[in-house]
Amino acid sequence: MALTAAELVKADQDHLIHPLHHPVDNAEPIIYVRGRGATLTDIGGREYIDGLAGLWNVNVGHGRAELAEAAAQQMRELAYFSGYVGSSNVPAIRLAERLLELAYDNMQAVFFTSGGAESNESAFKTARFYWKAVGRPGKVKVIARQNAYHGVTLQAMSATGMAAYWKMFEPRVPGFVHIPTCYPYRYQGARPGETVGQAAARELEEAILREGPDTVAAFIAEPIHGGGGVLYPTDDYFSLVRDACTRHDVLFIADEVITGFCRTGRWFALSHWDVKPDILSFAKGVTSGYLPLGGIMVSKAIKDAMDAVKPEDRWMHAYTYSGHPTCCAVALKNLEIMERERLWENAARMGTRLHEGLRTAFGDHPNAGEVRGGKGLLAALELVADRGTKANFPAGEKVAPRMQAEMFKRGLVTRVRPTSGSHPANGDQVFFAPPLVVTEAEVDRIVSITRDAVKAVLGA
Repeated sequence: MALTAAELVKADQDHLIHPLHHPVDNAEPIIYVRGRGATLTDIGGREYIDGLAGLWNVNVGHGRAELAEAAAQQMRELAYFSGYVGSSNVPAIRLAERLLELAYDNMQAVFFTSGGAESNESAFKTARFYWKAVGRPGKVKVIARQNAYHGVTLQAMSATGMAAYWKMFEPRVPGFVHIPTCYPYRYQGARPGETVGQAAARELEEAILREGPDTVAAFIAEPIHGGGGVLYPTDDYFSLVRDACTRHDVLFIADEVITGFCRTGRWFALSHWDVKPDILSFAKGVTSGYLPLGGIMVSKAIKDAMDAVKPEDRWMHAYTYSGHPTCCAVALKNLEIMERERLWENAARMGTRLHEGLRTAFGDHPNAGEVRGGKGLLAALELVADRGTKANFPAGEKVAPRMQAEMFKRGLVTRVRPTSGSHPANGDQVFFAPPLVVTEAEVDRIVSITRDAVKAVLGA
């Protein structure tokens, strides 16, 4: 006998532990039952625009029967078998080749995981492995950035630059160092004549020198921050970062878990600045969330080092579901859809419309500190108490959660980040990353709902 909506809610509250779990946020959980394109439907039949593409990942939109059929076809043949060394499967081999065709031309090989945190764990371990393999075993530290989000497994959490994720799980893994990120709206450390990008890149180099280049294995960065605020760097930043990493023999890990697979109007986001990483972490959009899959791509130098060590020094890293045949088959079909429909073009076009719409709606608003966007469907609105001083609303006013609730009431589902304190800490932020199939009418509705929600919360 099917459970009623009320019975499902009760069972959820009693027996299901959610990410970021606390019952205060689960008093009235919404049970979603259907998705089509950029639209979601809940168990009561109410429809919403999906303003965050699930969790930054449903790039081709909801309800793609082709992806279900690709999974079913592969399951009928071989749903799963181990991908440990010595055995393989056709979808994993084909997907690795296709990803290398789409990614930066210095990438040589792919290791598959089940998601973004596993991908970054793999990247950190691979960086350490590489330096040991080439005779520099002291290079073990990882430099990450404030406001970064790299996952919340223990090592990935230690790289994540938001203290709220650390509090109840410390001590963190040693060897992770945090520096200020390139946050043009809030950055404080620029010297006279420096751009924010120059200053933030200088802080990276200073950290490498302070820690000692012979102790630093890697630097990790999202090309555009996701959960930390959709923070766009200045255009000079990543080329300077790449130069600093090269100069001091530090591997550059690009966390493209959110920015990959057409999200920014290109297949991968560092190409906006003509920069290439040594290791690329990916997940989310590779299957558009239809099945769990992620991975890392590595440069030829790293692959050569993996192949050259003695058998007893092998890369002893593994996941049960690495190269999962069904997940890889769905990813191949997902990439086929993106290419066939040229979704990078729609992401760029609709992203421009969204950014311009938000700027028009909030360009003169007294509480709009900054509207961020311009590279595909990745945007944010940062709200402040005083635009002139960048003073933030007190945390107790709960501006971001109230915004989220007002947007939801009007039929828009998205995520927010509350203020972390006084300036230069972030203000209350609202995020926008709808599916790449979003229409002009849906983009305009997103802007309209956001404008109405701001008026409801702030009275202006």
